[in-house]
Amino acid sequence: MTTTTSVSRDDLPVTVSFTRRADPAQTREMTAWIRAGLSMAESFPGFLGGGWVRSRRDADEWHMLARFADQSALVGWEASAERQWWLRSAQGLAEVTRTERRTGIEGWFDSPLVEEVHAAPAPAAPPRWKQAVTIWLVFFPMNLLATVTLGAALGDVHVVLRVLVLTAVLTPLMVYVMLPWVTGLLQGWLQGGDRVRPAGSAGSRRRRR
Repeated sequence: MTTTTSVSRDDLPVTVSFTRRADPAQTREMTAWIRAGLSMAESFPGFLGGGWVRSRRDADEWHMLARFADQSALVGWEASAERQWWLRSAQGLAEVTRTERRTGIEGWFDSPLVEEVHAAPAPAAPPRWKQAVTIWLVFFPMNLLATVTLGAALGDVHVVLRVLVLTAVLTPLMVYVMLPWVTGLLQGWLQGGDRVRPAGSAGSRRRRR
């Protein structure tokens, strides 16, 4: 008798990303505030990492993210007194503009939970076969390159250890770098378009008119 255990989305790693708008003249204050928040989050159970980025030096928007082992770990951080104090310390410095939550690898395809003023309805997730094709387009070249380079260098290592090293290197590169980049390039096709159309292209603007 075979027992199948289903995994709830609440048990999967979850990433929360949020955007804050601040005066570019207050770059030092924002940098210190963000670093203080990330340092505080590191002390919470289930915290897996975080970071921040700006589109350019004079941009007024700051994009931050934090990843937790599961939904309960995220809730524990969000409801903590430490985080509430941290958020209050930014009053008059930063304005909340957007928050998203993404769960597991499928979070790159699923419509994220978005909290935004005047946000447009999120599009439906693409078909499973398109998700599978997108993952394969990322996995195949990365696996091939790693096999002929790192795999060849570890040719004398036991196969279990060799596969362990390869997957440990490929998984974060795939999830955090290549998969977001490729899904961005294929966004038009994933959402039902007939051709791959980069977001913001002239053709896509004409279709929205």
